[in-house]
Amino acid sequence: MHIRYPARIQPIMSAENTDKPVEEVKAPEAAPAAPAAAPATTSAVFSMFGGGAKKEKKDDDEDRGDNSGSAKAQREAAAAAAATAKEGGEEQEDAAPESEDVHFEPVIHLTEKVEVKTNEESEEQLFKMRAKLFKFVKESSEWKERGTGDVRLLKHKENGKTRLVMRRDKTLKVCANHYIVPEMKLSPNVGSDRSWVWNAAADVSEGEPEAVTLAIRFGNSDNANAFKDAFIKAQKENEALFKKAEEEAEAAEAKEEAEEEAKEEGKEEAS
Repeated sequence: MHIRYPARIQPIMSAENTDKPVEEVKAPEAAPAAPAAAPATTSAVFSMFGGGAKKEKKDDDEDRGDNSGSAKAQREAAAAAAATAKEGGEEQEDAAPESEDVHFEPVIHLTEKVEVKTNEESEEQLFKMRAKLFKFVKESSEWKERGTGDVRLLKHKENGKTRLVMRRDKTLKVCANHYIVPEMKLSPNVGSDRSWVWNAAADVSEGEPEAVTLAIRFGNSDNANAFKDAFIKAQKENEALFKKAEEEAEAAEAKEEAEEEAKEEGKEEAS
C-alpha cells in the first residue's frame, strides 16, 4: 500500500524519496524521533481527508468489543439467572403446603355497645335536607358559618310540637335547635332563591337559650322551597298547639286564683 502526500507536505521530505513508497520513507524502529514524527504526519494527512484513521479506530474498537465477549457474558448471566428464578418458583409452588384454617383468640375483648340518647327517640322526622347554616354576629356585623349537615324537622310523638334541629357532619354537634314558633318569618337572603333568613328567640344549640339570627343555604332552589313549605306547615301546626297550650295555662292560672280567693273568703267568714 502506497500513500501519496499532498504537495505542501512533500517539500519537507528530501528530493530523493518523493517518488518512493511510504514504507521506504519511514525511519527505522530504533530511531528515537521516528515514533513521535510518524503519528503527527499521519494524523495531519488523514485529518485532511476526513479522518479516516479515526473511523478505522472506531471499527477496531467495535470489533474488539464484540470479540471481548463482555456483552455475550452478560446476556448469558441474565438468562441463567432467569432460568434459576423460574426453577426456584416452580419448586416453591410444588413444595408450598396447603393453607390451614388458623383461628386466633383476640387479646382484648371490646366492651358492649353503649347506646347514646339524643332526646330524639320520642320524635318523628318530618323533613330532612342537607344544607349549610350561618349565624349573624352583631359585634363584627358579619355572617359566621355554623356548620354543614342535615337540617331536620322533628315532631314530638306526645305533645305534637315540631322543632328544627341541625347537626354538623362527622362530629354530629348541634348547631341549631329551637321550636318553630308563629313569630318566625322566613325571608330570602339577599334575593337568593336558595337561601333563607329567620330570627330565633330561644335557640338552645349552645346549651342556654339565645336570641340569634340564622341563615340557611341549600344546593338549589327546589330544596330551598321544599324546606320553606315544610317550615311553614310545621309553623301552622305549632301555632295551634301553642295557642291551645296558652289557653290551658290561662285557664289553670285563673282556676288557681279562684281557689286562693275562695280560701281567703273562707278565712274571713271564720274569723
